[in-house]
Amino acid sequence: MGYLKEKSIRGLVFVLLLMSVLPWQAWAAGRDTYTVIISLDGLRWDYLDTYDVPFLNQLAHDGVKAVMQPSFPSKTFPNHYTLATGLTPDHHGIIANVFWDRENGVEYSLKNKVTRADSHYYGGDPVWLTAKHQGVKTATVFWVGSDVAINNEHPTYWRDYQTEQLDFAERVDEIIRLLKLPENDRPHLVMAYFEEPDRAGHSYGPMNRMTRRALEDMDLLLSGLWARIQMLPIADKVNFIVTGDHGMASVDPKRFVDIDDVLPKRWYERFCNDYPTLIYASAPQYIDSIYDALQGVDHIRAWKKGELPAYLGYGTNKNMGDVVVLPDVGWLFADNPSKKQRGSHGFDHTAADMQVGFRAIGPDFKVGYEKADRFRNVCIYPLLCYLLGVNPSPNDGSLDEVRDMLR
Repeated sequence: MGYLKEKSIRGLVFVLLLMSVLPWQAWAAGRDTYTVIISLDGLRWDYLDTYDVPFLNQLAHDGVKAVMQPSFPSKTFPNHYTLATGLTPDHHGIIANVFWDRENGVEYSLKNKVTRADSHYYGGDPVWLTAKHQGVKTATVFWVGSDVAINNEHPTYWRDYQTEQLDFAERVDEIIRLLKLPENDRPHLVMAYFEEPDRAGHSYGPMNRMTRRALEDMDLLLSGLWARIQMLPIADKVNFIVTGDHGMASVDPKRFVDIDDVLPKRWYERFCNDYPTLIYASAPQYIDSIYDALQGVDHIRAWKKGELPAYLGYGTNKNMGDVVVLPDVGWLFADNPSKKQRGSHGFDHTAADMQVGFRAIGPDFKVGYEKADRFRNVCIYPLLCYLLGVNPSPNDGSLDEVRDMLR
């Protein structure tokens, strides 16, 4: 009996030591769970309370409901890559949808097929590689950055957004196909991207019947996806997350500050006409001139590189403009305002209109839980690592910030 008791104590000590050195595992691998995360571009948080979305409301009833704060700037490429890496845009390098590469003298743009696919812009360790390196198969369906060979690698399974044309229904089919693969081939992480309701929000504004229709169509689509997941043998092992990258604000070309009215062209070499506006001075002596001229201009704020408020977490990246200009929510700062758009984003990431909806359900999430306070989107990466049972790479997020949503 003494020997058996001593052996049991030694076994318990070993287990406790193992748990202390592998806190991120949380025995998730032993539960053999799967995680599907869906990004609905432009999923403004209050859409889910304003429009008729019975499926997403059911997810809130049966799972977790929360509001997520994007990183600054509240743009598509920066925030999707933040969700994947847990790093702010200032740290992972995709600092805007458009910015100037100072070293190579080229403009990075999501519309430029060459720069968009250039891996040297994409820093950090995206979760599809974090997990893959630890023996977990991963899959993406058009997630930003996943079709780029980061460190010469892709997810286990991936689709090329620039060359492959999959409509929304086909993307749902692809998710199901991946989850139906034989157990040894099946990915434990599937990340999928959908362009709506962002497209409708830009064209018609956030509070418009066409935007409502786009979101209600997505709700129906996801309801069908979830129903098909429930028919799989692994249904009770699937964690299902629906969120997005940023919100949406109403804009009007009449709410416009013209850069030509406040700055002489000779002072700047170029500016990236986006939110925020990044201004690159034509010579160092003009940096102060640009900054001083923008102080006191109504409906905008301007800072020198490296001097932005700490809460923005922005402004130190090597490709940052010499001066960063941020318009008030709903205002434009450019040389030619769009007369077509009625909605936009990229504004202060703490503004109400920029916040993002979040829903989650599955074996690792609480039932009927509403998170009281918003959480930062850099926490999605450590959350995914926890659900997958893998150790995260260095990141700006915190599992503790979202741990209350977990069982």
